[in-house]
Amino acid sequence: MSRDAIALWEVNAQLGEGPVWSSAHGALLFVDILGARLHAWRPADDTRRSWTLDEACCWLLPRDTGGFVAGLRSGVVELDFDLEQGPRPGKRLTPIEWLPEGDRLNDAKSDGHGRLWFGSMDNAEVHAGGYLYRLDGRGLVEMDRDYHITNGPTISPDGATLYHNDSARQTVFAFDLSDSGELSRKREHIRLAPGSGYPDGMTCDREGGLWLALWDGQRVARYHPDGSLDREVALPVSRPTSCAFGGEAFDRLFVTSAAVGCADEPLAGALFEIPVEIGGSAPTPLSLPI
Repeated sequence: MSRDAIALWEVNAQLGEGPVWSSAHGALLFVDILGARLHAWRPADDTRRSWTLDEACCWLLPRDTGGFVAGLRSGVVELDFDLEQGPRPGKRLTPIEWLPEGDRLNDAKSDGHGRLWFGSMDNAEVHAGGYLYRLDGRGLVEMDRDYHITNGPTISPDGATLYHNDSARQTVFAFDLSDSGELSRKREHIRLAPGSGYPDGMTCDREGGLWLALWDGQRVARYHPDGSLDREVALPVSRPTSCAFGGEAFDRLFVTSAAVGCADEPLAGALFEIPVEIGGSAPTPLSLPI
């Protein structure tokens, strides 16, 4: 196991999540779900900005009309943003009343057609009531169910496979993804051994390698498209939470982490970078004409 992780920003996020590169701002954005904070780091001049939000934000993704779409406790909303004024929530795209009491949104990604994929979970992490949803111009559709802790939807670079995991079950699932956005042939793709960590956020590189953050596993791992382990990178924190490619050429892998439950770890909650030989691709902006 290599130890190449570099601490970029000791931001002490209680639950850092949702890293996404904004080409429009030349910056990496990520959220602190428990702290209800949004963070932005622009590497060109080391600009660092943080804002306290009115409610917890679980993720944000770029939209094709400009700005972002964000998953808040109260629903999926448009979000304008710049590095000086910060975030400004706008039109609500879908309310949250369809979620059971006590549930919240979790990770999200766009696919190559600009559709939004996101999960929900029991905030107390007790019951298996989590769903995987698809949101596009046709509306909101429930695509899969019975997750304890939904995490990391991501799509293979050829657009043919969607990965999603249930952290509590230590399992990453794979689905066939059609051009029309339908899922089929759900199967177990990766199952982690007891005591080896829990699958959290993930992303794919240009060769189809799946990079997976391992909560309570102190590492990020890369898996081949067939699900076999390629390499592991140790981190100086117990709880890496998610990862995303960024930089102008999308050749830098950024990793968020959590400070919650890790009071004895000085770098817990920091933003890290892992040097990589194979980069990723820019996320397709969401196309949501609703």
